[in-house]
Order: sequence, then structure tokens, then C-alpha cells
Amino acid sequence: MNYETLLVEVGDDFVATITLNRPESWNAFNTTMATELDLAFRELDADDDVRAIIVRGAGKSFCVGIDLNEFFGKTPTEYHAWVERMEHPLITITHMGTPVIAQVHGVAAANGCGIVAAADMAVAADDARMGLTAINVGLSCLGPVIPVTRIMGRKRSLEMLLFGELFKADDALAMGLVNKVVPPSDLETATRHWASLLAKKSPVAVQLSKKAFYATIDQEYHKAFDYMNEAFSRLCSTEDGQEGVKAFLEKRDPDWKGR
Repeated sequence: MNYETLLVEVGDDFVATITLNRPESWNAFNTTMATELDLAFRELDADDDVRAIIVRGAGKSFCVGIDLNEFFGKTPTEYHAWVERMEHPLITITHMGTPVIAQVHGVAAANGCGIVAAADMAVAADDARMGLTAINVGLSCLGPVIPVTRIMGRKRSLEMLLFGELFKADDALAMGLVNKVVPPSDLETATRHWASLLAKKSPVAVQLSKKAFYATIDQEYHKAFDYMNEAFSRLCSTEDGQEGVKAFLEKRDPDWKGR
């Protein structure tokens, strides 16, 4: 599919790349980009040739949030629909089986920071900066703070929400917002390498693991074990589960079937 605000590529290594492509506005979310990103996530998730997805930004920054040129002239009902559209890609990520890795450079602010937090994993350039900045224009990152809170806890999340400061990449790493920090010159290679390693795993095991992980986040302790044990038993009965154990015992590489 051709997109107006995205570049989407699927590589031979089962890794897809989504590039937010509004560099003239630092990849700020407008309605079109939010809609297209949500659609791209869902289409790639349904593609058997995609086992990992990288999301990145064109130009100088990852994404600076929502494009405020769309802000004025809405009723409360229209504002609700507008912000819901902007934040829907964050929700979609958690419903997908395919893992999403954010490749962060420049600034990831407001909804851009929300995408980083909602992504399953993130790799950042060491000069990148991230934060929930809407408070500085009299608004608030009330949607993006939700995935941030799931990662960082109450006090740090409130600090980000209420002060609106940009954190350096090393601070984001220490707070758990990103997984790896690398030199800017290594960012693309390091992220692709990580995604390619993930794409070599059993797609059934990866997708089932991701879905089960999110399904049990808010469950009671013992109920989470019940859910995970049921998921594990389903995984054991799949072709990939059987093949993986056979390959290990036979000391050979597995031949994943994706089922």
C-alpha cells in the first residue's frame, strides 16, 4: 500500500521498517499519519513475511508529538475523537503479535515519547532526548503517560508529566524507557541487527509470548500463572514447539513453520 506520511519496507530478513515521513514538521502526528501508522501496524502484523517491525523517523528527529496546527476549532466531542485517533497506534502495538522496536534519534516528545514507551523495545542514539512535553503549552500528555507509567512507575512518570522536561538517552535507559543506547552512527545497524535476531526466533513462540505478556500485566499473581501455563501448553502443541525441541536434541538449526 502507498502511504502519504509513511515509508514502509519489508526486508528479506523478515524485518519490516516503518519510517515516519513528515521531516519538515519533525514527524509530528497529524490525523493522516496517525491513521496510516495504525493501519501499517495492523497490515504488517497480518503479514507472514514480517516477524519484527522497526519504527523510526525521517529527518532530524523521531517524533515531536501531535501537530498543533490541527488543534483549534473543535468541539469537546471532536477533541475526544481527535486525540483518540492520535493515540490509537499506541494501543494497537500492545494488541499485535509482532514485536515492535522503536529506533530513536533526535527528539521523541509527547506522543512521540508515547510511541517509544508503547513499543515493545527501543534503541536510542546517545544524543537523543525524550519527554512528555505538552504541559509546556498548557496541555498534558495524558495518553502517552499511560505506557510510560507501566514502565517507570508513579513518581518518575509524574515528574515527566508535570515538568515536561526532555531526558537524555542515558537517563531514559536508567529509567527503563529504552533498552539500549548506542552512538548515532551505529543506531540503524544496531537496531536492525537486534530486530533480525528476534526475527530468527519461532514466530509462533514470539507472538504467543508477547500476547500472553500483555494479557497478564494487570492480572492477579496466581491468575497470571494460570493464564501463562495455559499459553505454554498451547505452545508445546504447535509445530514450531515440537520442531524447536527436536532440533535442540538433534543439535541442528530449527526449521520454523510459523504454526
